[in-house]
Amino acid sequence: MPRRTPLDRLRTPGRLPGFLKSATVCALLAGLLSPLTQVATAQAAEANDYCGGQCSDILPPGQNGNATLAQIILNQAFGTQPDHAEDQLGPYNNLAKGYPTLTNATINTFFNDASFGVTADQVASTLQPAGRTDVKIVRDKKTGVPHITGTTRYGTEFGAGYAAAQDRLWLMDVFRHVGRGQLTGFAGGAASNQGLEQQFWRNAPYTEADLQAQIDNAVATSGARGQQALADVNAYLDGINSYIDASDSGRYFPGEYVLTGHKDSITNAGTIDHFKVTDMVALASVIGALFGSGGGGEVNNAISLLAAQEKYGVTEGTKVWESFRERNDAEAVVTVHNGESFPYATKPANPQGTALPDAGTVAAEPLIYDATGTGGPAATAAAAATTSAKRGMSNALVVNGAHTASGHPVAVFGPQTGYFAPQLLLLQEIQGPGISARGASFAGLSMYVELGRGQDYAWSATTSGQDIIDTYAVELCQDDYHYLYHGTCTAMDKVEQKNAWKPTTADSTAAGSYTMRVWRTKYGPVTHRATVGGKKVAYTTLRSSYLHEADSIIGFQMLNDPDFVKGPDTFKEAVQHINYTFNWFYADSQHTAYYNSGDNPVRASGVDAEFPVWAQAAYDWKNWNPTTNTADYTPASQHPQSVDQDYYISWNNKQAKDYTSAPWGEGSVHRGNLLEDRVKKLVTAGGVTRASLTKAMADAALTDLRAEDVLPDLLKVVNSSTVTDSTAAAAVTKLQTWLANGGKRTETSAGSKTYADADAIRILDAWWPLLVQAEFQPGLGSDLFTAITANLPVDESPSAAHGPTGSHAGSSFQYGWWSYVDKDIRSVLGQSVQDPLARQYCGGGVLTACRDTLISTLKTAAGKTAAQVYPGDALCSAGNQWCADSIFQRPLGGIKHGNISWQNRPTYQQVVEFTSHR
Repeated sequence: MPRRTPLDRLRTPGRLPGFLKSATVCALLAGLLSPLTQVATAQAAEANDYCGGQCSDILPPGQNGNATLAQIILNQAFGTQPDHAEDQLGPYNNLAKGYPTLTNATINTFFNDASFGVTADQVASTLQPAGRTDVKIVRDKKTGVPHITGTTRYGTEFGAGYAAAQDRLWLMDVFRHVGRGQLTGFAGGAASNQGLEQQFWRNAPYTEADLQAQIDNAVATSGARGQQALADVNAYLDGINSYIDASDSGRYFPGEYVLTGHKDSITNAGTIDHFKVTDMVALASVIGALFGSGGGGEVNNAISLLAAQEKYGVTEGTKVWESFRERNDAEAVVTVHNGESFPYATKPANPQGTALPDAGTVAAEPLIYDATGTGGPAATAAAAATTSAKRGMSNALVVNGAHTASGHPVAVFGPQTGYFAPQLLLLQEIQGPGISARGASFAGLSMYVELGRGQDYAWSATTSGQDIIDTYAVELCQDDYHYLYHGTCTAMDKVEQKNAWKPTTADSTAAGSYTMRVWRTKYGPVTHRATVGGKKVAYTTLRSSYLHEADSIIGFQMLNDPDFVKGPDTFKEAVQHINYTFNWFYADSQHTAYYNSGDNPVRASGVDAEFPVWAQAAYDWKNWNPTTNTADYTPASQHPQSVDQDYYISWNNKQAKDYTSAPWGEGSVHRGNLLEDRVKKLVTAGGVTRASLTKAMADAALTDLRAEDVLPDLLKVVNSSTVTDSTAAAAVTKLQTWLANGGKRTETSAGSKTYADADAIRILDAWWPLLVQAEFQPGLGSDLFTAITANLPVDESPSAAHGPTGSHAGSSFQYGWWSYVDKDIRSVLGQSVQDPLARQYCGGGVLTACRDTLISTLKTAAGKTAAQVYPGDALCSAGNQWCADSIFQRPLGGIKHGNISWQNRPTYQQVVEFTSHR
C-alpha cells in the first residue's frame, strides 16, 4: 500500500473536475508516452512452469486500480500516477510503431514476463493478509501483479479476494450496482450512468431472490465441484471484506467513496458495504450480457423483412432480405476451415409459428417511469438491448507446431474488453491446492483465472455470439398485463427498481429520480408491443443463460485445476461447462484446440430463429421448464470444435460451415479476413515464431479493413476509364498511394500524433457513408435502406462512437456494409460472386452509371474538411484526426490517463509457446 500522507485526511474539496460525470461508467457498461520498458531479467523457472520463459502478457493501463483521496487529487491537479497505475500503458502503446522490428528476444519490451513466481530480487512486497499463515501475496517490482500462494484452499481464495480488493475495490462496487440496476444512486446521475444501468437491468431484471436462486441451483446441480465453488466464493468474499475493514480502519480505502459522499474524509463516518454471494451473480450478469450472449434482434429482423416485402412483394422481397442477411454466406471467413459442417439454427424449409407484426404497429416497451429532475430514458440503452449486433470483440491467432520454427504451437490471443481506468480485468497468479494459473479475471469475479495460462497450457476466448436468444409473441388477454400461457390467462410479473440521486463532488448532475419497470413473463421480459393478425401481443426475449449466469463458474474452476486439464480433450470438457457464447482456444507444447461454448437450445421443428414465434407449447424449446428456464441443449458434438488444425483465427467471425451467423454482416469481407490472410501466409511459409505471429496481429491491428479488402475494387470501377475531374483524380492518387503503403492508420513516427497518408484516410472516412447510401438507397428505397441499417450499421471506423464502450474504444470494423459493397461492386465488375446479393445496386448494375455514382460521392468526400469529418468531442478538437481515432482509458474512478494511438487489438493479450509438458 502506498505510504499515506497528511493529504489523506484532507476534507473533500468543494469541486473536482467531473471525472465520474464525463465517463463514470460511460456507455459500456468502450499511453501513455512512457519510454520503452526494458526487458526484465528472466525469472528462474518454477518447478511447475513448463513455458520456459516464453509466456508473456499485457493489460493496460496498470495493475493498481485503487487510489486514495490524496492520490486522486494529485492526479486530477498534476497528472501524477499512483504506483503501477499506468506502467503497462506505455509498452502496450509502443507496439504500434515497434512491431516491424520485433524479435523473440524483444517481445517483453512490449509485454510482461508471464512466468510463474517472482525471483527474490524482483519482490516488491510480501503480505500475509489479515495475518493469515496459509497464504501470501507477493507483488513484483515491475508491474505490481499479485502472486498469491496458499497452503490451504480457503487461504488461497481468501488471498485472491484480498488482492482483488486491493486493486479494484471501487470498480467492483460500481459493477455490483450496475448488475442490480442501482448505479445512479451509488455513483451519481450522469447520463452515462443512467444509460448503463438501463441497458443492463433491462436484460437481467433480477430480484435478490433470483440472484440467490442462481447460486443455489449452480451448487445443487454440480455435485462436489459445486460445493467447492461455493466454498471458494465464500473464502474469496471473506478476503474482500477483510480488506474493506482494514482499509476503512486504516483510512486508505479508495478516495471515490469520499467524492461520491459515502465516506467522510475528516470523521471517517459512512460505510463501505461488505460484499455478499449475490453480488457475484450481479457482477456475472453484467459480464455475461456484455460479452457472452448472442442472438436476439428478431423484432428488428421482422421489421426489415416487412419493408423488403413491401418494396418488392413477398417472394422477391424475402429473397432480397435473405441475401442481405447472410445467414450462411459461402464467402465468409470461418474458424474451422477444413470444411466440416456444424448445422445450427438453419433456415427451415417450411417455417412454423412465425409471428410477424402487423406493419406499423411495433412499439418499444418503456423502461422508465415517474422520472423527475435529470432522470429520463436513454435511447442508446434500449437500442443496445434489442439488437443482434452485440459488440463481441477479442481475437485469437493460434498455429500448430507443425508450422512453427520450434515445433511447438504458438498462440497470440486475448479479449477486447474496451479501455477503462481502472481496467475491467485484473492480472493475478494463483497457486494453491487444486489451482495453478496466471492471467486475467474480471474484477470481483477473480476467485479463478478466467483467461490465461496453467502449468503447461494456455487458453483464451473470443465472443462467438451464436443465437441463444429467441423472441416470443405472447397473446394478451384481459388487459395489457395479462397473457395466454398454454391457454391460461396469466398475470405478468412487475419488477421495479427505484433510483434517486443528488449532486456530489464527483458528479455534479442535478438531483433526479426514476423508476425502472420491467414486465416479466414465463417467456422472459417484455421488449415490445404490437399486433399480429389484429391480435394484441407483447414480444418477449428468452435467452438460455437467463437465470443461469452463475453456472459457468464450474468451467472456470476446471480450467484452473492442473489435475483436470491435461490436454485438448479435458480442455474442451472444461469449457463445455461455460454457458456464455464464447470461442475457446487452447495451446500446450504439443497440441492446439478450439471449442465453441454456450447453451444452444433445441428449437421446435420448423421454428425460424430469425423471427418472433408464437408463445405456444408447439413452438417452445424442447423440454423447456419455465420455472428454471432449462431446456434441452444441442450436444457437445454439435458445437464447432477442432483439435490440431493447422491454424485458427478468430475475430468474432463465423465459427464453421452451416453454423448460422446470429449477427448480421458475416459475409465476404469481415475483419477476421485481416487475420486469416496474414496467418495463412505465415503458415504456408512455415517457421512461425512468437514474434512473427505477434507481428501479424499488430499489422492487422493498424489496418483499415475497408482499404485492404474493398477499396481496390472500388478503384477498379473508378479507373475503368480515365478520371478527368481534377478533384476526383487527386483523391484517387492519394487513395492509391495509401494502398501501396498498406492501408494502415498509423503515425508518421512514434508520438507524432499525425497519420501518414492522413488525407487518404480522411477521404475514405468521408466517402464510405456517402458511397454506401448512393450505391444502395436508390434501389432499396429509403424505408428498406433505413430498416437494414437498423440491423447492421453502415460503418464502424475507429473514430465512430460505436459499440458498448462508445468512441475512443479501439475495437473497429466488426460491423458494417463492407460485404454488401464488396459483393455488389464485384458483381458489377463481372467477377464471380458466391451467394451474391439478390440484385445489383450500384448504378442499377451498369458499370458506367456505377462509376458516375462513385466519382460523384468521391468528389464530395474529398471536399470535406477534417473538421467536418472529425467534428470533435470532449477529448478532441474538431479536425484532429489522430485524436478522433485514439484510445482513451475511460475513467471509472478518479484516476485518468492520456490518449494513446489507435490499435485494433485485445485489451488483455497473451503471447505463449510452451516448451514441454507434464
